[in-house]
Amino acid sequence: MPDVQRVALFVTCVVDIVSPEVGVASVRLLEAAGCEVLFPEAQTCCGQPAANSGEPEAAARLARHFIDVFEPYDAIVSPSGSCAAMIHHWYDRLLTGRERDRARAVASKTFELSQYLVVELGKTELGARLDATVTVHDACHGLRNIGVGGSARVLLEAAGATIIEMEESETCCGFGGTFSIEHGEVAGPLADDKLAHAAATEAQYLASGDSACLLHLEGRRRRTGTGPEPIHFAELIARGLA
Repeated sequence: MPDVQRVALFVTCVVDIVSPEVGVASVRLLEAAGCEVLFPEAQTCCGQPAANSGEPEAAARLARHFIDVFEPYDAIVSPSGSCAAMIHHWYDRLLTGRERDRARAVASKTFELSQYLVVELGKTELGARLDATVTVHDACHGLRNIGVGGSARVLLEAAGATIIEMEESETCCGFGGTFSIEHGEVAGPLADDKLAHAAATEAQYLASGDSACLLHLEGRRRRTGTGPEPIHFAELIARGLA
C-alpha cells in the first residue's frame, strides 16, 4: 500500500444538495489520515432512488455512468453506507456481461468512509479532540449490506468522545429511501422511537453515517422537540480537528 492513498470522493446526492458540510468534513478526515482526495466532477446519483422506485432501467443508466466516472480510481470513498451498499449489491444485478464485471471491480474498491479509514487503512487517530457525549444510530444499509459495524464508534472514541449506547441502536430510523415518502404513517413513528431512545441516553449528539437518516431524524426532531442533535460522525469529528 503506497504512503499516500489517492481517494476519489463520492459525495452522494443528499450531501451535495442538503448537507455539503458532511462532504467538507469527509475530505478533512481523509486528509488527516494521509490521503490525497480527488473529486470527480462528473459524478451524479448512484441510482438508488430509481431502483427503490421500481425503475431499473434508469438505475442501470446511472450505474453505467458511475462506473465510467469512478473506474479509473484506486479507491472510492463515500460518507454514506447506503450509497456504498447500492454499488456493492445492486450494480451487478442491474447490469450484464462485461458491464457486470466492471461493476464488480468498481464495487470491490468502494468503501463507506469509516470503513475505509478504520478497516482498510487501519487509521483511528486522526488528531481530532472532542469533549462530547454521543449515541450512535447504526444505519440499516451500512450495517446489514456492507458490514460497517462499529467503525464510526472507533473513530469517535479515538477523538475523545464518550459513546453512550441507546436501546435498539440497530433498528431502522424509518427513512428507508423512498419508503419514508410512500409510508409516512410507519416512517414517522419509527423516527420518533429512535429519537426517544436517543433522548433517554442524555447524550449531546445522535451520530450516524448516513445523511439521509439524519435528515429524516432532524425533521421529526423539529416537530417533536425530542432527542439530541442529529449529526454525521464525520462532521462531528471534523469539529475537533485543529
